[in-house]
Amino acid sequence: MIMFLCVFMISLVIVRLLIAATNYFSFAYLPNVKQMTSKPFISILIPARNEEENIGVLLKQLSKLEYSELEIIVYDDHSTDNTQSIIDHWAAKQAPIKIMNGKELPQGWLGKNYACHQLAQQAKGDILLFLDADVSVDKDIIKRSISHFEEHELQLLSVFPKQIFKSLGEKVSVPLLNYILLSLLPLFLIRKSRSVIFSAANGQFMMFKAATYKALWPHESFKSHRVEDIAIIRMYKQKGLASDTCLGDNDISCRMYPNLNTAVAGFTKNIFQFFGDSKLVTVCFGLITTLGPFLVYFYLGKWWLIAYMLGTLSIRLFVSLASQQSVVQNILLAVPQHLVFLFIIVKGLINNKQRKILWKGRNILQD
Repeated sequence: MIMFLCVFMISLVIVRLLIAATNYFSFAYLPNVKQMTSKPFISILIPARNEEENIGVLLKQLSKLEYSELEIIVYDDHSTDNTQSIIDHWAAKQAPIKIMNGKELPQGWLGKNYACHQLAQQAKGDILLFLDADVSVDKDIIKRSISHFEEHELQLLSVFPKQIFKSLGEKVSVPLLNYILLSLLPLFLIRKSRSVIFSAANGQFMMFKAATYKALWPHESFKSHRVEDIAIIRMYKQKGLASDTCLGDNDISCRMYPNLNTAVAGFTKNIFQFFGDSKLVTVCFGLITTLGPFLVYFYLGKWWLIAYMLGTLSIRLFVSLASQQSVVQNILLAVPQHLVFLFIIVKGLINNKQRKILWKGRNILQD
């Protein structure tokens, strides 16, 4: 039994290494502009709740976009800081910017999902682009997105922004997102395969064909789902609607969390959804990746351990390269990153048992 487990652990490392290498060598980034057969009118929709540190930066960047056929609508979701005054400032300077004041959150809805639904109802664009307020964009991002969207006749396009981290707490937590994603899912299969298994999306950047979105109203369909982005792309793939997910580069980036505590809180609310919404699979993955080196050493010997460790380090190498992150930093911080990952799993289990996950002042895990 133990020998079988060791073989499984080694096989898992090999598979994850192949996936990570594939994601790197397939150049899974949002492509540069190839062709634009039209200039569709775009609604850029931004849900914002207590985003005074980010919203002004994003609106300034959007004002410099080299794309004129657009409107920008910001939904102020009962912010208690200076978010609204900053939006008002930019709305007075830029005609395409509009502000929506948040309504009372209805029973059964999560805040962001409701904000996105309200924004979509007001949007006039042929294409809807949902952006998180903490995202940073460069002037070519719209042209690149539209070019890729049209070339492959997509109904949904999502992009994982390049992650920026400055503090040590961010460096031992934020890279976990891509470490999991890029070693378990070949991104090219999201568009190429019809299987729902190959699904991933990031709510920080989600672009929809408006007519299809308004026929389905996906944010309403998943109004209480904590990881609505993944649920939505799975629904689109189930319906046979062309979808794709790419990695971002310098044209779209994000400092997702400013410190370790916020990062842990953020990842805790959706850690199980990274593994198919299964607590069992999540815990098993955590145990296997933790116990793997010890079991391989004690039952197979040091040479197998060396091979196993080279495999795991190579996974980090390819994930770091594909994510445009520091290879040396992620290898040196591999152990503390893994300890944070285990802590997030334990905290997630506790929160689910207590039926309480607080995010931006709201309990998002209510019955």
